[in-house]
Amino acid sequence: MSNILDGKRIALLATDGFEDSELTKPLEAVKDAGADVTIISEKTGTFTGKNGTEIEADASVEDVVAADFDGLLLPGGVANPDKLRMNPMAVEFVKRFFDDAKPVAAICHAPWLLIEAGVVSGKKLTSWPSLKTDITNAGGKWVDEEVVVDNGLVTSRKPDDIPVFSAKAIEEFAEGRHE
Repeated sequence: MSNILDGKRIALLATDGFEDSELTKPLEAVKDAGADVTIISEKTGTFTGKNGTEIEADASVEDVVAADFDGLLLPGGVANPDKLRMNPMAVEFVKRFFDDAKPVAAICHAPWLLIEAGVVSGKKLTSWPSLKTDITNAGGKWVDEEVVVDNGLVTSRKPDDIPVFSAKAIEEFAEGRHE
């Protein structure tokens, strides 16, 4: 892939229990496109995916600000976004990307974090099917599609959607702010 994301700084926010492929494959794709990716978690050090993949956090969510990044990548897994949505600093970090009209890519269960941040109202998105009612109750329009893009927000349903999810995330990160 070309270096379409050269000069772009992308934040990847995750914690223990992430869906392994939903973190590693989009991370690799975004890096291959030239982005500088900072892996952010609840604390520095190693955290582990549900299938045992260990990832080293570059920074703690309490030590970063959204203004330093051009986009945000949110992997799924059930436990990962469920833990993060209980962390007020993680929720505020996510909300700032929407306040600043920066692109965000969220797959599978990651929209739980978007719901907690109060940013899905009026947006069209997809997710793992069990989040349909949560998204609808939060004012979003849920659809069952491989990938959905709504004004810089990229969402997908599951690991099978990763190739198209990654491609659309890269496209939106390259476009930048969506005023």
